Amino acid sequence: MARYIGPKSKIARRFREPIFGPDKALEKKNYGPGQHGAGSKRAKKSEYAVQLAEKQKVKYTYGILERQFALVFDRASRSKGITGEVLLQLIEARLDNVVYRMGIAPTRAGARQLVSHAHIMVNGEVVNVPSYTLKPGDVVSVREKSKTLESITNSVGSGSSFPWIEFNASNLEGKFVTYPERTQIPENIKEQLIVELYSK
Repeated sequence: MARYIGPKSKIARRFREPIFGPDKALEKKNYGPGQHGAGSKRAKKSEYAVQLAEKQKVKYTYGILERQFALVFDRASRSKGITGEVLLQLIEARLDNVVYRMGIAPTRAGARQLVSHAHIMVNGEVVNVPSYTLKPGDVVSVREKSKTLESITNSVGSGSSFPWIEFNASNLEGKFVTYPERTQIPENIKEQLIVELYSK
């Protein structure tokens, strides 16, 4: 399974946002990485550079590689609705992201690992593909023999609740109710910049 395994604090400092979760390095050094990160006055970024950076931020935030992202964007562009909003809705409907949103894992990387190690079921069947796209009404649950995993029991109850997901912490089961509205997605993303990038 392909995934980003490089330095995370450096990426978070590049975007000046905790895109991988709380980061002490970002708190201490809230400026770009590298020897010129702290004091240099960098040239104004071009329109293309700004658009590309926004796409990269989304990819790192959700743990998606380039080819996967391009496929999701292509699907969004052929769907009804506003392309940028549909793009984020499709990404939010990924199984690894929904597992993270339910609070079964503390990070998206942790959620991806739970899925790929066959600890998660969808509608009663084991699904080990993190990029699996859920449909409204799909039920996501933890396998019975995996419910006592320390990583899961330590994480449950520590997350936030989201209106497009119903979750029962007592039996570690939840439902993907519907695709979220754009205003409900908390990530700081300017999706229109991504649409403009792909429309060039």
